[in-house]
Amino acid sequence: MADEQIDIPLVIGGEDVRTAETAPVTMPHDHRRTLGEYHKATPSLVTRAADAAVAAQDEWSRWPFEDRAAVLLKAAELLTTTWRDTINGATMLGQSKTVFQAEIDAACESIDFWRYNAHYAQELLDEQPASDHTMWNQLEYRALEGFVYAITPFNFTSIAANLPTAPALMGNTVVWKPASSAMFSAHYLMRLLGEAGIPPGVINLVAGDAAMISSVLLTRRDLAGVHFTGSTEVFNGIWKTIGASAGTYRSYPRIVGETGGKDFVLAHPSADPAALAVAIVRGGYEFQGQKCSAASRAYIPQSLWKDVRDRIVAMIDDIRVGDVRDFRNFMGAVIDERAFEKISRYIDSALNGASIVAGGVCDGSRGYFIQPTLVVTTDPAHVLMREEIFGPVVTAFVYDDDAWSKTLTLVDSTSPYALTGAIFAQDRRAVLEAASALRYAAGNFYINDKPTGAVVGQQPFGGARGSGTNDKAGSKLNLARWVSARTVKENFSPPRDYRYPFMDAE
Repeated sequence: MADEQIDIPLVIGGEDVRTAETAPVTMPHDHRRTLGEYHKATPSLVTRAADAAVAAQDEWSRWPFEDRAAVLLKAAELLTTTWRDTINGATMLGQSKTVFQAEIDAACESIDFWRYNAHYAQELLDEQPASDHTMWNQLEYRALEGFVYAITPFNFTSIAANLPTAPALMGNTVVWKPASSAMFSAHYLMRLLGEAGIPPGVINLVAGDAAMISSVLLTRRDLAGVHFTGSTEVFNGIWKTIGASAGTYRSYPRIVGETGGKDFVLAHPSADPAALAVAIVRGGYEFQGQKCSAASRAYIPQSLWKDVRDRIVAMIDDIRVGDVRDFRNFMGAVIDERAFEKISRYIDSALNGASIVAGGVCDGSRGYFIQPTLVVTTDPAHVLMREEIFGPVVTAFVYDDDAWSKTLTLVDSTSPYALTGAIFAQDRRAVLEAASALRYAAGNFYINDKPTGAVVGQQPFGGARGSGTNDKAGSKLNLARWVSARTVKENFSPPRDYRYPFMDAE
């Protein structure tokens, strides 16, 4: 696949659409190598995609649920078998994931989303109100009225697989805008869904200028919902635009978003140093720290610091960074030049009020490579403890052992995000205290485990505060957002006299 040069069209109403403007798709770990070119949409083509989605909805929403589910279940089976290597390979090359990271994401999690969503949707449809011999009460789970706008990020192919298809499963039609830096895998996902039998117009793929595409779609009267994963700043802008246009929509759009994170690892003095160190390394550096759930700030007691630090440094010294086609490498490259420069600036900020313990080397000459980096600071409010970096940088704050309760308050209040977090402790009382104090600090909370690696069907994923609407991808909670219920009452024995018995004289 690395030796191919592919053409990536838009897909509108089931047709491949090509435009006069294209952009290259390159490998992050070898940015001189081009994988192909994708076509950029014009405003008129974005409008055409929305029109195609609206036109397709009436038929698609009236399909029996079993038939809609069958399309995604077939897609899951194709991805399990004949499409597995292609989707994994595209994710490795286009997003610089190691073979292991690609397998657990692009294959396994995508398959799980499609299969579990069908399972949870059936459970939702089975939830019906009480009836008796005189009446039959039903809840009809209708699709939303209009189209859903799905916006997916570069870092998880499985998110790209889930965000357009979860609303589609419930009878909605979709305009899907993948991240420009993930167009390689998005192209193959769209081809896979086509082979699985998705009808024309149900999912329409557009690419290009994100601001332009959103300006067209977010102000349409028939916008029914937004399914988003990306930055908090962009999501806030979407919410603001929808709020300003609230009086113009046919119905209030559903807004579902998973956004940023500043995910923590908090250790109690009773923590296991070996497990803690591995959790920080795997949680902070796998896939170059480009997971919204990645460990980014660590709070470690003074009594454990030296041991944990030395273990982490030894692992960092052993980690290989390079081309993901070399299976000996633990890490690849960050996604593009903009990310490389941003992360590099954050590493430079360690010179003010912090110090680099290990790593810190950035080399973008061939690929966008950043060595796994451990920073330590004496300032718990340092920028590296507060702001999302989205790179392989973990910053540690070392606290006095007797300041455990005070540190819980620090963890809860330092960052505006609340996506994932992990605590390490063998003392059960400490676990209970932390779980209570940090109740709203993380939507996915881990005890003696790293804060990454949520599995569909086991740990429904999402966070609140600045991390999103916490609608839990991979669960019934998310699917319920893509339906509008109608209550239907059928009376088997309607009254034939307007008078009630209490009105009788005797």
